[in-house]
Order: sequence, then C-alpha cells, then structure tokens
Amino acid sequence: MMKTGFKRVPAVDKCFSILELLAKSKDPLGISDISKALDYNRSTVFNTVYTLVDLGILEKRNHNKFHFGTQLYVLSRSAIRRSDLINTIHPYLEEINRKTRLMVFLGIRSGMRAVIIDKVNSTFDISVMSEVGMRIPLLAGAGGKALLSQLSDDEIDKILSKNELKKFTPVSCTDKRQYKSMILETRKTGIAFDMEEYIEGIRAFAVPLNFSRENMVAAIWVVGLRDQIKDEQIGTYSTYLKSIADKLETQF
Repeated sequence: MMKTGFKRVPAVDKCFSILELLAKSKDPLGISDISKALDYNRSTVFNTVYTLVDLGILEKRNHNKFHFGTQLYVLSRSAIRRSDLINTIHPYLEEINRKTRLMVFLGIRSGMRAVIIDKVNSTFDISVMSEVGMRIPLLAGAGGKALLSQLSDDEIDKILSKNELKKFTPVSCTDKRQYKSMILETRKTGIAFDMEEYIEGIRAFAVPLNFSRENMVAAIWVVGLRDQIKDEQIGTYSTYLKSIADKLETQF
C-alpha cells in the first residue's frame, strides 16, 4: 500500500467492513450477526451501526435487523451521476433503446455477481424490468458471459471449478466445458447470447466492453421477450451492438 503520511482510522475500516458485509447479505443482519461474522466486539458494532442509522445510512428493520437506508441510496445516486463511465455510456444506451425498443443495461462485475449500474427502459407495453443496483448471478445470462469473457483462462477455470452451474430453465447449460466454450466464443466474436437460458421466455444479447482501465470489467446487454427479439433480428442487432462497443472502447 502506498504511504502518504496519513494515519489510518480503524473506526472507518470497521464501518466499511460492516457496509460490505450487509452488501453481500441477502437479508438484513442483526448486531450479533455482524459481530460474529466480522469478529468485532458487540459494543463496537452496536455503536457503529446505530451511528449509521442516525445518519440515515442504515435502517432498522423487523426483529432488530439492519440494512441500507435512504441516505446511502441518495449518496450512491449522486456518485453514479458524477461517474464519467456512466455519463459517457448512457447516451449510447439511449441510442440502442431507440433502435431496438428493448431494455438496455450497463453492468460491471463484482465478485460472483453482475451489477446493473445504469439502464434505459423498454418502450414496449410489456417488458422486462430490473433496477439499477440489482445483482445478477455472474454464471447466468448474456451479461455474465460477456463479463467473464474479459477474464483470463485461469480466472475462468478457477470460477468454474469453485461454482456449480445452475439449471435456471430447461435449456440452461450445466456442462462446465461447454459453458467455458461459450465464454471463449464470446471473447472471439465480441457477442454473447442468452436464448431463454436464465429466464424462460426472455432473450438477451451482450457485448463486453474491453476498456484499458485496470479492474474494470463491464458489459452492455439488451433484454426482451421472445416475441420482441425474433430469430431474424439477432444478426442485425448483434452487428449493431458490436459497433457500439467498438466506439466506446476508443473512448476509454
């Protein structure tokens, strides 16, 4: 770690450890849950958590459980609006939406999840809805394949060796060798597909965004109902989406 002459504040480290733990948890956690998971003194957790509650960063739920509050959402949205990545890419999401009328997402990899950080809603009367901040399994859907394609072969092998492929639908791929082949094909062609592999009746295609930024693994994916993404449209949409990715990669 680079030395800059500052004195690290342990309380801040503990605060962010608690926030990271809550971010990884599917359910709200209590004081004892947090204390046990992080091996922190219970009184330290109590005081830290209730300070965050007082600031609106956390909220108290039923049974004395805690999770993120409205003030954290306000701060995160402010940070997102200031992100040069999102500000640069958002007009392209709107362009894709105008051409396809489909739901368009920008997502990044966070551990074993694909996290939606921006979106443009479909203009169809019936559409697929997902919110900014939603965390999708990395080993699912077109977006996950596009994100995985940017990792090294060793990293892909490590992820596949430690995680099982779930059968989300009757056509989900659960063969690891075949799934890796799909990822490598995405790396080669610059496009990933999901033909109802993650959710029945839902199709998607995605492009990896191969930026030169360290630790930045991002992708754009487009999602629609089966009737909204017809077989004869896939080639045209794929070529178009890859052209958008090419334009973006020259800007980062």
